[in-house]
Amino acid sequence: MSFSKVSRRGVLKAGAASGAALATPTLFTSAVWADGHTGFTNAPGEGSVTLGFNVPQTGAYADEGADELRAYRLAVAHLNGEGDGGMLNTFSERNLDGTGILGRRVEYVTGDTQTNSDAARASARSMIERDNAIMITGGSSSGVAVAVQSLCQDAGVIFMAGLTHANDTTGKDRRANGFRHFFNTEMTGRALAPILEGLYGGDRKAYHLTADYNWGWSQERSIRSYTEGLGWETVNSVLTPVGAGDFSSYLTPVANSGADVLILNHYGGDMVNSLTQAVQFGLRDMVANNKDFAVVVPLFSRLMAQGAGSAIANIHGSTNWHWSLQDEGSQAFTRSFGTEYGFPPSQAAHTCYVQTLLYADAVTRAGTFNPCGVDEALADFEFDGLGNGPTLYRAADHQCFKDVLVVRGKENPENEYDLLEVVEVTPRDAVTYPVDHPDFVEGQLGSCNPGA
Repeated sequence: MSFSKVSRRGVLKAGAASGAALATPTLFTSAVWADGHTGFTNAPGEGSVTLGFNVPQTGAYADEGADELRAYRLAVAHLNGEGDGGMLNTFSERNLDGTGILGRRVEYVTGDTQTNSDAARASARSMIERDNAIMITGGSSSGVAVAVQSLCQDAGVIFMAGLTHANDTTGKDRRANGFRHFFNTEMTGRALAPILEGLYGGDRKAYHLTADYNWGWSQERSIRSYTEGLGWETVNSVLTPVGAGDFSSYLTPVANSGADVLILNHYGGDMVNSLTQAVQFGLRDMVANNKDFAVVVPLFSRLMAQGAGSAIANIHGSTNWHWSLQDEGSQAFTRSFGTEYGFPPSQAAHTCYVQTLLYADAVTRAGTFNPCGVDEALADFEFDGLGNGPTLYRAADHQCFKDVLVVRGKENPENEYDLLEVVEVTPRDAVTYPVDHPDFVEGQLGSCNPGA
């Protein structure tokens, strides 16, 4: 299936969980914490194994969640030997053969995070306690990721984070049972700053609108650090609530602020609304300080670009992955996803699909579903063939290090999906930071908890 390309430098289990499933908080029972014969939480039987897919099915990030769920279903199908196998055929490891995981058919249950930490914890808890999920994955919010990762650490199950971009997830809030494939705001700063300097120079005045939760704070802190390092001045920073919808009152002061760059630290539906309204207000066509006014979206996605339409033209940002990449793994995934659903996958879909395969492979290499075996299998694991080039899962913080893409909105897209073009592939070495980086040093990974 073709969507126009550019080059690069299974089974739903009955009673699926939802955020509303638990009316009151519950405590983990001894049966959940451990099986006396196996020594770890929710050890599967011989026939099947259950994974928990916890995604935003409602709220400002629901579009991302829908695409994540599509990818999870595709991953389950491929693990169970259905479809064309997708990235199982390109993954540098050759342990997954379509017979499930360790010979067990993969089943799954779902939950709705509602882009709300309490709802996400409730749905994850239900999947672990009621549905015996042995691994939880998903989410499109760093607040959700941090909350669910902590829960999984206490419960003794693995958390394979979905879309979470804040430094905190593998920084101050890192946990031994949690793993992140998605890149973070530090990597965005490292990749995007040189491009912004080349485009706009070092004498700029920036105005930030920032989502008021840990991802927004992290994104602003990182991008400010790197742009101020270029010589940019930050003239104002305004926090906005998630799901605000109408950003008019936040955008009105920008034109008279003395700024000549607007940085939108927004994601999902919030970014669609704030960028669209900023363009409608004429900011993109304005001249300020004798310079053409610029708008920057540090974290971009195809779904956001599609929602914002023509407003994305020439807007720059970073992304974790893009369907137009020409490597074998990206093409295989885009082909599988497109055949199944009729359109190309988003970066959220990609990272969730990959996380599922990485978990299945780690279990297979370890020869056990025990979280501590999975931990050891993923620690300092290097792999390729999954769409981001050679990638390392660093043992010290469970963060993946890989190439990062800088993209811009196309002025003349060929079709409704051909919206972003890759302008730079920033190599892995350029976005790798030391373990003792000031934004990350506070966190303690701790020890793996098998739940015994």
